[in-house]
Parts: sequence; C-alpha cells; structure tokens
Amino acid sequence: MDFAGDMSYGDYLGLDAILTAQHPLSAAHDEMLFIVQHQTSELWMRLAIHELQAARRCIVGDQLQPAFKMLTRVARIFEQLNSAWDVLRTMTPSEYTAFRPSLGNSSGFQSHQYRLVEYLLGNRNAALKKVHEHKPDAIAALEEELAQPSLYQVAIAVACARFGIASLAGEPGEGSWQADPAVQDLWQRVYQDPETHWELYELAEKLVDLEDYFRRWRFNHVTTVERIIGFKRGTGGTSGVAYLRRMLEVELFPELWHVRGAL
Repeated sequence: MDFAGDMSYGDYLGLDAILTAQHPLSAAHDEMLFIVQHQTSELWMRLAIHELQAARRCIVGDQLQPAFKMLTRVARIFEQLNSAWDVLRTMTPSEYTAFRPSLGNSSGFQSHQYRLVEYLLGNRNAALKKVHEHKPDAIAALEEELAQPSLYQVAIAVACARFGIASLAGEPGEGSWQADPAVQDLWQRVYQDPETHWELYELAEKLVDLEDYFRRWRFNHVTTVERIIGFKRGTGGTSGVAYLRRMLEVELFPELWHVRGAL
C-alpha cells in the first residue's frame, strides 16, 4: 500500500500538473466548468492530432488497415468532444456573463491545436496563422503541417496509385482543397465496384465517418454559443455565431459527399 518509492497512478499521468492547472479569475462558480471543458477538449485534440498524423503516415506507406483503426478512433474522439458541449450547455447566459469579462480577448479561435486539426484535414486558411505568431512553437507546427500534403491528399494519391493513374492530389500548400471532378470520378469508380476496390472503399467511408462527426462537433459548437451568448461578438473578436455558421459550409472531403448523388 506504500507507493512512496514506486511510480504511482498520479505520477504516471502527471496528475499533479493537470489537476492544478485550473485557475479561475473570478468568483463565479461556473468558471471552473468553462476552464475544465476547454482543457479536456484540448487534450482530446492532442490525441486526435497524434492519430491523424499516424494515419497519414500509414496511408503514404500504402498500409491502409492500420489507418482505418486510427481514423475510427478520431471519429470517436469527436464524439467525445460533442458530448462535452452537452455539459457546457448546462451553463446559462447569466452564469456565463458573471465571468466573461475575465476572459479578456481569449477565445477558442486562438487554439493552435484546432487550427492544426483543420490543416491536417485540408481546410488550410493560411491567413489564420497570424493569430498564432506570438507562439513560436505553435507557428512552427502549423508551418510544418502546411509543407506536407493533407490527409485527404494522401488518400487521393494512394487511390490514384491503386488505379495506376497519375496523381490528382496536387501539391502540398497553403490553400484549402477544392472539389475536382476528376477526383469525384475516381471515387465513383471505387463506389461502383466496392468488392474489387474494398480497401479504397473502406478508406472513403472512414473519411466520410470522420467528417460526419467533425460536422456534428461544429454544429453543436454553434448551437452552444448561440444558446449562451446569442449573437454577441466572440471574445476573440470574431462575429461569434455568424462566423461559426459559415464554418458549417466548409466541406473537407467534398468529392466523397458529391459522389453520392452521382451513383
């Protein structure tokens, strides 16, 4: 029963650092909820980045089976993140107003991990790097990501290789992926003959599943913000709900959605 000389559960997990990282700046009871919800979300995103980067490496190496497990895990991570909004929505506008001034200009819009997830998935608005320029490590991670092909680009590249055609994935860069009819035709060939192209078929469905959960997370984000602050401007200077609603229109893997209407 004495763990003074051995590694304990708390030692392994670094719980002393984690459980003392909450520092409310007001006397409002609900500020603790706000802090913990966002800290846990950042931890889940830390894992999502780990899994997405590993999945990309597997796809580049044409090892799709391990990538399927990783992509499934990321989808479930976003299911967990969705559940976190349910907890945050127990806070009323009056309760949030009690500590909102303490936030200053801080905002989830400034999360470099969320930005990295978007860049990994192919939504690459390079102008938003500016938000992170005061953090050298963050800006370095984002720039490193922009120098690589996105997860979707490597998926397209491996599909082209399997069909023995020139890659349609384009070059790594700072622009977001734009729908390409030739890529849609490629996926249509997969969906029209899944038995022959089963691994590509499964890869496509794993990507759709991931984006499905990601879209739900975005939608729940909008709903939560509207429920708590209405149409006020966000603390970080964005237009709040209006900005988040625009993000709902972003398609990460557009051809995989558009092909459904062509089948």
